[in-house]
Amino acid sequence: MATMSSADTLSHAANENVGAWIQHHVQNSHAWHVFPGVEIELPHIHPFHFLGMNIDLSITNHLVMLWVVGITLFFMFYAARKSYEKYKLVPKGFAAILEIFVLFVRDEIAIANMGEEHGKKFTPLLITFFFFIWISNMLGLIPMFSTPTGNVNVTAGLALITFFSTQYFGIKEHGFLGYYKSLVPHGVPTLLSPLMFVVEIMGLIAKHFALTIRLFANMIAGHIVLFAFLGLIIMFKSYLVSPLSVGFGVFDYFLELLVAIIQAYIFTILSALFIGMSINPEH
Repeated sequence: MATMSSADTLSHAANENVGAWIQHHVQNSHAWHVFPGVEIELPHIHPFHFLGMNIDLSITNHLVMLWVVGITLFFMFYAARKSYEKYKLVPKGFAAILEIFVLFVRDEIAIANMGEEHGKKFTPLLITFFFFIWISNMLGLIPMFSTPTGNVNVTAGLALITFFSTQYFGIKEHGFLGYYKSLVPHGVPTLLSPLMFVVEIMGLIAKHFALTIRLFANMIAGHIVLFAFLGLIIMFKSYLVSPLSVGFGVFDYFLELLVAIIQAYIFTILSALFIGMSINPEH
């Protein structure tokens, strides 16, 4: 068997270092990486077992990022409310910009997919989805911070809110039997109804699973690509590749700015569509 040359060995080591470096930046951890070489250790709580599951309630980096997003949202809308009070319900400055997005979510997402009555009722939930996901996506593009929506547990939690909303409000609107009966398309032969019911239940779960994976995969993939471009400098051990590496990295960075709002829009509109379908199954 041929032995690896010294150049191959160095290349292999560089690839491993880049992989570990990328993984270090995208994965969750028990430390907040503030600056290169500067970390804030977060409280670690010893896991406990419950119903055969290992429960870890430790504070992690992504949990801190969720707190940052929540605090940011609070002050954003608090500032908008104070602006409305100051200028007698006439938005100015930041409040006017915020109102554009709020009205867009209400008119073009909620009402357009759920009807006027239900759309207005679900607008607060959909606005929360949109801004929470958008800010979470953007957070990872700022030094010192990371992207909580790059954690599948976070996106799964958001998708579960949509899933349980579809079930609760579907049952509330049509009754338990009426809602689940409506899952089976009209005109299906009686003998095929049980099979179709199982297929529709699996489809219902699959739609929300896709909601989880779509947001998670898009956000973590963008960051991996960004760090991979920058990692080319480490792999080739030469500054000669830096113009190409940094150039593509900057392009990917601005692409991520666009993807951040697009993914917030997609998650919000699909949530509105799924909830709207459970309330109005005939449509």
